[in-house]
Amino acid sequence: MNPPSIIWRCIITLLIFSVKCCPLLPASSQRFNGRGYLTVEPAPLFLIGSNLTVYCHINTCQSSFKISLELNGEIVKSWRKVNCTTVIFDLLNVQKPQSILLCKQEKDEHSLIVNGLDLRGGLPPGKPDSIVCETTRSSDSIACTWKIEQETHLSNTYNVSVSRENGTQIHFDQIQDAEQITIPRGILDENINYQLIVTVYNHFGALHSDPFILCVKDIVMPEVPRIMQVEFENSSIVAVLRWNTTESSVHVRPYIRLRTDNGLWEVREGTELSKDLIRVGGLRPLTEYQFQIRACKSASVFMHTNTTPSFTLASTSTSKSFCSKWSLSVRRRSPGKGPSQQLCVWRMLGNHWANGLRDVTVLWKPPPLEDYSGKVQHYMIFPPNGLKQDVICAATMNRCAVQVPAEIQALSISVVTSYGISPPAHVPLRHSGGFVPVLRDLAPAANGSAVLVSWLWAGTKQQSTSGEELLHYVVEWTDVPASQLQWHTVAKDQHNTSITGLTSGVRYNISLYAVTTRGVSAPSSRLAYSKEQKPVSGPSMSVLVHKTRQILIQWDELPVHQHRGFITNYTIYVQTLDYSSTELSVTLFASGPRKIWIDCPEGALALQVTASTSAGEGPRTNQIYSQPEAPAVGLVIVIALILTLFIAIIANLMCWSCVRKRIKQKCISWGPAWLVENLPKPGNSNAIRLLEDGSEPSFSCTHSDPPLSPISLISWEERDDVYPTIHVETSQFDSGQPTVETPLLKSDCGTMLVGQLEHVSYKPQIATLGSQVEEVKDMEEEQRDMSESGDEDRCSGVFRGLLGGLLSSVEVDFSDSPLGPTLSSVGGLSWPNTSPVLNRGVVLGSRSVENDAEEDSPCVRLQQEEITTPDMSEPCTSLCTVGTTLPYGYFPQLADVSSTKE
Repeated sequence: MNPPSIIWRCIITLLIFSVKCCPLLPASSQRFNGRGYLTVEPAPLFLIGSNLTVYCHINTCQSSFKISLELNGEIVKSWRKVNCTTVIFDLLNVQKPQSILLCKQEKDEHSLIVNGLDLRGGLPPGKPDSIVCETTRSSDSIACTWKIEQETHLSNTYNVSVSRENGTQIHFDQIQDAEQITIPRGILDENINYQLIVTVYNHFGALHSDPFILCVKDIVMPEVPRIMQVEFENSSIVAVLRWNTTESSVHVRPYIRLRTDNGLWEVREGTELSKDLIRVGGLRPLTEYQFQIRACKSASVFMHTNTTPSFTLASTSTSKSFCSKWSLSVRRRSPGKGPSQQLCVWRMLGNHWANGLRDVTVLWKPPPLEDYSGKVQHYMIFPPNGLKQDVICAATMNRCAVQVPAEIQALSISVVTSYGISPPAHVPLRHSGGFVPVLRDLAPAANGSAVLVSWLWAGTKQQSTSGEELLHYVVEWTDVPASQLQWHTVAKDQHNTSITGLTSGVRYNISLYAVTTRGVSAPSSRLAYSKEQKPVSGPSMSVLVHKTRQILIQWDELPVHQHRGFITNYTIYVQTLDYSSTELSVTLFASGPRKIWIDCPEGALALQVTASTSAGEGPRTNQIYSQPEAPAVGLVIVIALILTLFIAIIANLMCWSCVRKRIKQKCISWGPAWLVENLPKPGNSNAIRLLEDGSEPSFSCTHSDPPLSPISLISWEERDDVYPTIHVETSQFDSGQPTVETPLLKSDCGTMLVGQLEHVSYKPQIATLGSQVEEVKDMEEEQRDMSESGDEDRCSGVFRGLLGGLLSSVEVDFSDSPLGPTLSSVGGLSWPNTSPVLNRGVVLGSRSVENDAEEDSPCVRLQQEEITTPDMSEPCTSLCTVGTTLPYGYFPQLADVSSTKE
């Protein structure tokens, strides 16, 4: 023996000794020192559900330690102390078949195990039943199995006895914890009935089964068949099994069971194709299967369990039926599955071209995943008659645009996968020209992502007579503005559907078609929102016309994607820039015109507009500012120039005497005679009123008329004594020039009559100087002739300029009479504060139409801008009028003077 082996043997010996004397314990383990023992009543082997009493005994009394008991790691709280070495613990209704008891001593945080004990519970055995005995034609033994009603959790012993009908036992066997037994076939006669009894017992009791009648010829089952081959047809969901058996195929029928990996067995009654072929369906593609087969003589009664099913022979039945055992398993993987359903298809029609072609977009939905296996390779579009070459579309596409002849009425489409091709689906291209389904109101769902679509179809009765048949409906929808079209088909017996996956605030155009055997109907369309929201913004607004109190506003249509609902109205807000007035708002219906006149405040304005839906009013637009339009300066200037020129022309024409004369003559000739007559008004004479009343009149004025004085005649020489010379102050009106005093001078052409007017509240009737009437008329004709020669314009202009402003109601008439003045009439109660200064003759009275011609007399006119001094050297020229102020005085009555100057 070599030294290294001796050394290793010594090391191993030391390790074994150390482990036995001082065993290694885990850090958390407790050292068992056998300080006492445990006893259980009634016994450690107990009937489940019993109450147990446990005694914990310690060898040495140690009062400082506490004794406790743990059951499966839990402290038992029901205890009572007998003495310092014994404690009793009560265990109530113990249900666990196996338990562990530990008695401990505890002090502070330290604990010591006194001892431990295992508890084992059980139940009495149930009655054995479901006894089955079977054998094959070539077998030398008979196999019998049975079951008991409940689990005992204990070891069971089975006694099996086979006896004749007279009670003679011919076979006995005992087995432990097994539920099957093998009986030699040779000890039994094939045609004799035997009685088999199974007895089971354990610690808590024993039971025996009912007698089972055993006859060998009735328990011979068919031989176990074999699976020769497994093949899958074009569809991977169907498998065909070829099998073989030594039994006659006339008397047996095959059954198949299969399962996937680690799955449960599933029994299938396959379809017999021939005596050795059977087909089973309902498989999944690309799946690993295990197949088993067995043969039954007739309809078998079997149970589907997690294990091989059992077959029970009724002892009282006269006709026995059973099956063979299951064959050995054959594993096969199913191939991929080709699509078996038609595609769901639709189309969009495009333009017709001059070459006889038209555009068609074919739409389809991918096949369901459970309908095929593998991958989609491509889609194939082809006409039904095969006149045109097939169109191949990529596997990732769900639509394809093609051009087809206009005479083609339909297209077909199929999907090609790695394991097959689907049946062709037909796409109709022509219009049916029949009835159109009528869409009802679209109902949005409460969640805001769906719309319920319902419709009416009135073409059922008419189609039954015409032979047209309704195939299905197609509902299509697209958001507005249009993007990708979405659609789905609805069965012909349905009249409503739900469109899901919609977005709130997006407008959708929903259309419904009816597909019949004659083609596709015209669409029935409506707009809808799954849920309306407030508009994103307001429309764009502009001001067309802005007047002082009115404004013309126009706004554009809001883009559809900003509507987020059906626009119900627009609201226009008007506010002055200085916020001097309250904000004005005008609400307009969305269906009305987008141009409107609005009454508005004056000044610059700020305007905003909003759009509203059923969800509420959207935000306001940015403010736009507007001011009233300024007048057209150029146009105003042009109009002013035209008016100025026109007025200047009219004024210039009016300054020409000939023009005035002709205009006046025309007006007089065209008008009636009474229009130019100046009739006196006797009712205005206070003197006549006094004479009629015979009493003094009562006036509100404090000044009364003076008494009438007689008419006196004076000669030319006595005029200076009676009427002294009056100095009159003349001023240039409206010019601010200094006042000039002008003495009244005597003229060579006649006699001057001077009267002083005081208290001019009475204007007496002036008698006409009859002897000078004709001379006055002659003088007027001479004055007209002189005005035509050019001298008249200057004099009449001065006369009209002064008297037109001061003596608008007084006319002065000059004549060649040496007596000078003739007072023709006084037309009013109020006499102006003026005093006429006459050289040749003065006539005071109301201005009348007849005296208008007298303004053209050959005299010098006083203008408002300057003071005119008469020229004493010209005998025919005298000072016409001089204005003065005569607040008081008396104007006498004048009589006709017949004397003339010598």
